[in-house]
Amino acid sequence: MPVVATERYGSLESWKYQLKDGVMEREREGGNGGTTGKTIIGVFKSVFLPQGYPESVSGDYLQYQFWDTLQAFSSSLSGTLATQASLRGVGVGNQEATVAAATITWLLRDGTGMLGRILFAWLKGNKLDSEAKKWRLVADVLNDIAMFMEILAPNFPTCFTLIVCSAGIFKSIVGVAGGATRAALTLHQARRDNMADISAKDGSQETLVNLAGLLVSLILIPLVTDNPLLTFVLFFLFTILHLCANYKAVRSVVMETLNEARLAIVLHQYLRDGRVLGPLEANLKEPVFLEFRRIVPIKLGVRLGEFIYTSEDLNLAMKNNHKPFLIGVKRGSVCVCLGPDASVCDEIRAVCQAVCLCTVLHPVSPLEGALKQLSMSHSNNHWELVHESHKLMDQIFQPFLKALEVAGWQTSRTLLDWNEWRVEWKKKSS
Repeated sequence: MPVVATERYGSLESWKYQLKDGVMEREREGGNGGTTGKTIIGVFKSVFLPQGYPESVSGDYLQYQFWDTLQAFSSSLSGTLATQASLRGVGVGNQEATVAAATITWLLRDGTGMLGRILFAWLKGNKLDSEAKKWRLVADVLNDIAMFMEILAPNFPTCFTLIVCSAGIFKSIVGVAGGATRAALTLHQARRDNMADISAKDGSQETLVNLAGLLVSLILIPLVTDNPLLTFVLFFLFTILHLCANYKAVRSVVMETLNEARLAIVLHQYLRDGRVLGPLEANLKEPVFLEFRRIVPIKLGVRLGEFIYTSEDLNLAMKNNHKPFLIGVKRGSVCVCLGPDASVCDEIRAVCQAVCLCTVLHPVSPLEGALKQLSMSHSNNHWELVHESHKLMDQIFQPFLKALEVAGWQTSRTLLDWNEWRVEWKKKSS
């Protein structure tokens, strides 16, 4: 029979229509007729995976969700142990404890947590997009620390309130950092503007995991009651599983947008051998542990007065520079001042130049190629170094930018951590 049409449901199944005696007949290709959703696997996919999976999500979705599910399960079990300890600490099961004292302790814990949430969002909220992997990992480490403090608190009744309030602050940071970085990762995973669907299905997956954790907890609670040693042993086992799963989860994420770390990795490789790393290679090399101290910080989007003090400084900053940004080195920092008309490509170029300056000023390994030549162009004169870096960018940036696009990087948007200062300066007359 001639095939007159075919259809498919994503990549899950395909059908064909054939004419038989003038009537259209629908048949599943490869035999085994039926419709999607009639099998257990089909129902599971439709309930817990985004519509259109796997085409509607990023390639790293399944691997990330597997490790994220495993860490959520272990965290749920650890949370059960912490909750039991907290209830015991506020007096559940103790006839001498009063309801008022327990209520006050709980309110103080919640109150300090609320204040911590506001303070952390104010101080670090702008970092959660550009360093989503690092803060995701930090959030889970803090969560484990908070639960350990809650388990430990009943053993120190005189300091119980102080300990649980401190744990509440840590958990508030976890709530902000975890939720915000999860949103950033959802944006990365969405391939059909389907963030809401992915977020909803992620919630369904988490609910299923918590339900499984609840069932296991019903078995654990009778075993650990009045057995502090077993409680600590199980907690440390669950914590190790939780941290390992979290590390594997953030390591599995392959983001195609450039932040400062990924851009520096790709640029250094390009300057070394002319090869541009793809997103997979660069993400594997990206550090996922938060660095609390940097030798030469890069400050993006600073005020003009951050490194320009005199008219001579301004003239030196504009020398060999026709781009809508100014770069200078002051007090060990590479500062970038951005103009209001700067494009995304200008931002990428400015950060590339700042990375080169940082590398030359404080090399962590022997310099090679263009960076070695750049380092030889100055003798403790930072402005000469800046001028030569402009020339270097004039030579390499356009080929580098095109190579980024070919390698699969997004150059229409970035995750570079720019501050909001924008400066208009008077150009030198030609």
